[in-house]
Amino acid sequence: MDNRQAIGSWLSGPRAAAEDMGIDFGYRGQRLGLPEEGPGSVAPLGKRVGAILVDWGLCLLIAYGLLTREPASVSNWTLIVFVVMTLITVGTLGMTPGKRLFHLRVIALDGQRLSFPRAALRTLLLALAIPPLVWDRDTRGLHDRLAGAVQVRT
Repeated sequence: MDNRQAIGSWLSGPRAAAEDMGIDFGYRGQRLGLPEEGPGSVAPLGKRVGAILVDWGLCLLIAYGLLTREPASVSNWTLIVFVVMTLITVGTLGMTPGKRLFHLRVIALDGQRLSFPRAALRTLLLALAIPPLVWDRDTRGLHDRLAGAVQVRT
């Protein structure tokens, strides 16, 4: 084996190396029965990051404008507002304002609306910040996996 090929597979990651060996992983969401593209397909990572940044920005404005002006406590209030907003909006509408702006929705794996207790579990895990950073090959974060949810395009 050429050393350049070994380094290239190391930099590309295990998925690329497995695909080079002929293993077919399919598209994101195929294992979940979701379409490859269009409405109902797994939401792309960039849109999900954009949506959470919009949501965090809104919560930061609310925390700073309505709750406190102390720089030391703004971040704590922002997290509290974020948790409350996400719990209420995902638990009732299936989307936050940021997700609405980016045309995304959180649904249960069976395609139905996410129940309020599952939305609460998802929101609390999201607030911990580590579960969303651990995802599977369908790019579902650990918080979505444990809540039995998936973020899809609308």
